[in-house]
Amino acid sequence: MKPVSKLPLYSLYSHTMSSPNGDNSTKLDLVTKLASSLASFMLVWAMLRQFIPMELRSFVEKRLNKLCSRFLPYIEVKIPEYSGDRLKRSEAYVSIQSYLASLSNKTAKRLTAEIGQDGNNIVLAMDEHEQVKDEFNGVKIWWVLKKVHTKSNGTEIERKYYKVTFHQNYREIVTKDYLKYVVKKGKEFRVKNRQRRLYTNVGRYSYFTSSMWSHTQFEHPATFETIAMDFEKKREIIQDLEKFTKSKEFYARTGKAWKRGYLLYGPPGTGKSTLIAAMANLLKYDVYDLELTAVKDNTELRRLLIETTSKSIIVIEDIDCSLNLTGQRKKGKVDEEETDNDKGCENDGGKEKGKSDEHGNNSKVTLSGLLNFIDGIWSSCGGERIIVFTTNYVEKLDPALVRRGRMDKHIEMSYCSFEGFRVLAKNYLFVEDDEYVMFDEVKKLLNEVKVTPADVAENLMPKNPEDDAEKCIRNLISALEDAKKNAVEDETKAVN
Repeated sequence: MKPVSKLPLYSLYSHTMSSPNGDNSTKLDLVTKLASSLASFMLVWAMLRQFIPMELRSFVEKRLNKLCSRFLPYIEVKIPEYSGDRLKRSEAYVSIQSYLASLSNKTAKRLTAEIGQDGNNIVLAMDEHEQVKDEFNGVKIWWVLKKVHTKSNGTEIERKYYKVTFHQNYREIVTKDYLKYVVKKGKEFRVKNRQRRLYTNVGRYSYFTSSMWSHTQFEHPATFETIAMDFEKKREIIQDLEKFTKSKEFYARTGKAWKRGYLLYGPPGTGKSTLIAAMANLLKYDVYDLELTAVKDNTELRRLLIETTSKSIIVIEDIDCSLNLTGQRKKGKVDEEETDNDKGCENDGGKEKGKSDEHGNNSKVTLSGLLNFIDGIWSSCGGERIIVFTTNYVEKLDPALVRRGRMDKHIEMSYCSFEGFRVLAKNYLFVEDDEYVMFDEVKKLLNEVKVTPADVAENLMPKNPEDDAEKCIRNLISALEDAKKNAVEDETKAVN
């Protein structure tokens, strides 16, 4: 498929009105002149429209389009960015966007640039109101990116859509073959040039992104080879993740949404956030970091869920601190949004709706709303998603929140083991355990004291340019001996 150069709009219209045999009657000649005049007016209008108020511009364009449709045998198809009531971004729109990027590189004069998959190359795409021309099996097709602004509840919202134009004689070729081809090729281009992203919720629709999520590039370097964790546990997690990505048919056969929940729990500094980054890098997934306290209510929480894409990890860190979801639920008070997933989920953890909780949050998100977010009927909108909760105090969480089926796999992030130390020593100092006799002393101390991987890493990190591996390991041994001494003193005080 070869893109061709962009033609003037006048040529498009005058070509339409030409007689098939070359003989023009008086009536046809009149229609041709009228079409030419319309085309000329529209060219001038395209230049002046940016200086005309939006209300007048919309009025004129509607009349022009209606008039042109009476004389021109062309069909127009709109592909909006969002389907329905802005609930979910159209997969067709995203695929078409990727496909047209390849055409825009060669023909468009106004382009937008974005960083590609490797973080170095630039991916170009057509700018708004730019037109590019394509050809498919001898059929000429015109694409243009449009953008309009509407107001909803006093908020101005940006709406984008692609408009494809073609001759009515080729309706079946375009609608049945060409558009399918474009979507297929666009998906291939997306995989090739995809730059993974880290999202955070902005609390309301962003004027610039038309979304409740804002994003930046995801560039965390963590991998399963670099995290300080026992080898067997790492292998178990990797196998579980890889099995999940290949289980689409299993989830469909069993009638379950294609998602999986992970609960990471353990003391601060044990690597919970690093493990999430390693999971995302292993699967090449986007990460959605959901700040629950910034979510206004359950309805907004559902909208956030719907706007997430497949092949993504949705993260709620420190779930025990996000909302009042800990402790025992009050009896006898039925929440207005009672979930069908758990009998006895009578209210939202003791927090009255509309009031701040003990952390000073004004969010009206309830426990039942969060449960429905995880595995309610709305969780089936999309697939191949992983939901991860992290907490330092798993015993404080409501049992309904962390039961199997919601948080399918519970992973304890424990204190640093000798195997974890070996990984850190290799990462920070480029040494193996057979190079230093001091490793035996480190192993003995790690079996006697509880220290987090973050503390071990801090002591292994060279503080000065002249610090060598041996000095760094001695610093760690000294820190472990101090921790052991403090632990003994604390135990003695507790006994006395």
